[in-house]
Amino acid sequence: MGSLLGEFLRARRHLTTVDQVGLTRAGDRRRTPGLRREEIAMLAGLSTDYYARLEQGRDNNPSAQVLASLAQAFRLSPDATEHLYTLAQPRAGFHAATAPVDRLDLRVLRFLERWDDASAFVVNRRLDILAKNRVATGLLSEFEHTDNLIRLTFLSPIAREFWLDWEQEAAANVAHLRAVAGADHDDPSLRKLVDELSRGSEDFRRLWARHDVRGRTRGLVRLHHGRVGEITLWNETFRIDSVPGLRVFVGEPEPGPSSDAMARLCALSCGGR
Repeated sequence: MGSLLGEFLRARRHLTTVDQVGLTRAGDRRRTPGLRREEIAMLAGLSTDYYARLEQGRDNNPSAQVLASLAQAFRLSPDATEHLYTLAQPRAGFHAATAPVDRLDLRVLRFLERWDDASAFVVNRRLDILAKNRVATGLLSEFEHTDNLIRLTFLSPIAREFWLDWEQEAAANVAHLRAVAGADHDDPSLRKLVDELSRGSEDFRRLWARHDVRGRTRGLVRLHHGRVGEITLWNETFRIDSVPGLRVFVGEPEPGPSSDAMARLCALSCGGR
């Protein structure tokens, strides 16, 4: 686990600027915009040698106080702070004890179909798409494969045309995958997915190396569907408590042209419903 913690700390240090943490630039001629080890150590109240051992994976048991100091020094978000603690203090047997079988109750499937004017689909920790309603099926109809949200984001040729803000969407999906994966990188299916995406997409390798951590919750997403044109959706994410790790992504069209476009798409793809 030390190497995962070290990777995360190095990535955060390289991406954190002196301006973000309130350090002075006077006479500073650094080669890269990131922070130096001694600067993070100073901000966290640690010795440079001890912080270096953390980055290098030579200390596998930082205290809660050290982790809190590092989270404050890096100005980490709540999601990233939780991720930091998970990497440093993983729960023994987490994957084996809690990984559920991805089975959906029929009542959940009926629940999806009740959203007859919004896109709704269920994903697991790896962002595999386990079920989707008729609207989501129509929305994704131009993709050849729709088995995994992050796979179609990076490996589908039409992805950059479909998501008008592709870079933003891609970064959000990678950060979400980091957030839900936590320290559980021994999951063979997750490791296989990351390896596949790393081989097939330079953009995925670049974003995965950033170690950004951010769960998907809500926000606007702009799409372009080849049959009906541009659609702006307001996305919300809900947990399915009966099966830990599963989430429902719901996209409701904004009133006006987006709602009209979604209605046309549904008429074309959903049998007029």
